[in-house]
Amino acid sequence: MKIIKSISDMQEMSNRLKRAGKRISFVPTMGFLHEGHLRLVDVAKRYGDVVIVSIFVNPTQFGPKEDLSRYPRDVRGDCSKLSKRGADIVFLPFSKDIYAEDFQTFVEVNELQKPLCGKYRPNHFRGVATIVAKLFNIVMPDYAIFGKKDYQQFILIKQMVKDLNFPVKIIGVETVRERDRLAMSSRNTYLSVEERETARHFAESLYLASKMYRDGQFRNPSGIIKYVKGYLSQFKEIRVQYVEILDARNLTEVKDFTQDMVLASAVFVGKTRLIDNRILKKKCR
Repeated sequence: MKIIKSISDMQEMSNRLKRAGKRISFVPTMGFLHEGHLRLVDVAKRYGDVVIVSIFVNPTQFGPKEDLSRYPRDVRGDCSKLSKRGADIVFLPFSKDIYAEDFQTFVEVNELQKPLCGKYRPNHFRGVATIVAKLFNIVMPDYAIFGKKDYQQFILIKQMVKDLNFPVKIIGVETVRERDRLAMSSRNTYLSVEERETARHFAESLYLASKMYRDGQFRNPSGIIKYVKGYLSQFKEIRVQYVEILDARNLTEVKDFTQDMVLASAVFVGKTRLIDNRILKKKCR
């Protein structure tokens, strides 16, 4: 496995691979990799001849009161995991190279960045769209693999690729979960033993709501939201930031069950913010 740190070296390598007729699969990450990330690498190997993984903790997607400085990092451990999983290249750019002192160009996906997490994390998705656009220009992938745990990010990146004509196909991968259904996340490491036990109820609330929906126990989206909030209110350690149901295609509001929907939520367990979602398939009238 090759490690590349220079932007120009990465671009040169990608150009060389393109000239050789190789298809590039790309997995952008912020590091501190867990099984969810590694599953993306597995999927990437099915699509491309060469798998490139980036590790970059992107400062522009963190707010002023968020956890950039305490975001977990373990580059050596990450590289070991990626090597064992079959990644071909790890791209480790420096922040000063990605964001020069005179950097002033940002990408915004206007409507998709507004709902859900966008309400509570100003400029977060501007930072996400910008770094992904830059990485696409540097790595020049044919395929880019994203997990669906952050469903809003997944939909937003697909829209950006469509709008800006990036020659890359976005592949979504279902959320990888622990045995108790908690979505795998680097931020789970922030949880104490007691908080980790509590966090499983967050995942359980969305699972139960989705199961009850399939069983026909709800008449409208607001009933599902009320159920999830009521379930979570049993646990004083969980503070709900939002529970919403939106159109799975474009994150617009829904009034009935005639379209595929995403049941999305963000909560705080202690000081740790967790997100999760479940897809609810449409029902014919």
